[in-house]
Amino acid sequence: MRVVKVDLGKRSYSIYIGPGASENVEFLLQSELRPRRVVVVTDRRVAELHLGELRGRLGPSALILQVEPGEQSKTLANAGRLYDELAAARIERDDLFVTFGGGVVGDLGGFVAATWLRGIPFVQIPTTLEAAVDASVGGKTGVNHPAGKNLIGAFHQPSAVIIDTDFLSTLPARDFAAGLGESVKHAVISGEEFLAWHERHAAEILARDADVLSELIARNCAVKADIVSRDEREAGLRAVLNYGHTVGHALEHFLDYELRHGECVGLGMIAANELSCRRGLLAVPVAERIRELLSCLGLPGHVPRRLDPKQVVAVCRMDKKARCGAVNFMLARGPGQIERVSDVADAEIVAALAAIES
Repeated sequence: MRVVKVDLGKRSYSIYIGPGASENVEFLLQSELRPRRVVVVTDRRVAELHLGELRGRLGPSALILQVEPGEQSKTLANAGRLYDELAAARIERDDLFVTFGGGVVGDLGGFVAATWLRGIPFVQIPTTLEAAVDASVGGKTGVNHPAGKNLIGAFHQPSAVIIDTDFLSTLPARDFAAGLGESVKHAVISGEEFLAWHERHAAEILARDADVLSELIARNCAVKADIVSRDEREAGLRAVLNYGHTVGHALEHFLDYELRHGECVGLGMIAANELSCRRGLLAVPVAERIRELLSCLGLPGHVPRRLDPKQVVAVCRMDKKARCGAVNFMLARGPGQIERVSDVADAEIVAALAAIES
């Protein structure tokens, strides 16, 4: 089993990665966290597939709360329903939340953990590749608003993250590939070596080779852990993790979550790279290299239906990363070279979107 540490002083925690990693839950509860009671937030599909196995390790008193799968569950209304369940069960500050599922469950459950009694401990156990390589690490929690994605949220670091790669075996191919969008993002952010590693191991990644999959997740977690450890609340450096997300989040919202998050991040990177190329910041062959890798890993290169560019730009302006009315973009100059720009005109965004139109 691989272990990655997120160094945040008193809020530091470990990420446990590998086949059977969830076997550590019982030890973690008994030796370190010692909660009075455990609350599990999961979705119906994950519960059907994996909850029986996990429940035996949490004990018979665990309270199981379920939501429907999908981004539509990340709402204040669902958070309110969970609060009602917590109140009825008299959940206290010495109890523990466990979020068991993909990014939706992690974001929603983490947000409820952050806000119930002004914050109770929680552990992330992701069951999707997207959540494993990105969403489960870093303490960002939140729900969506009709105006945009993740506009309501809080920073709340988990007490631990347990990534059992056995849970990924049930992922459909499309959902597995979607997680690779965030992995390519981390590769571009971190530099040439990790980008080239993806290219060399693409076939083994898609075959879900156990050793390569564990290494893929551990390397992603190490990239994110390093950035989060240096900038927990996105005061500066952590903003590089938003590469591909300005347009990506807008696409999710505009397409009513028809595409997976990682698919939209991949498309967002292509659009951001187009903008970089048009500004003379990024060489066209490098942009094509990134686009080719995304395609090789099974991610789409175009949106599934026609966009209204003006509406997409309007959603970009509602993004939580906007400042003083300006849309912030993280643009690549090359592998390991990401910079923030905030002087992007609407016409430039429209031109960049042409690179992903069907």
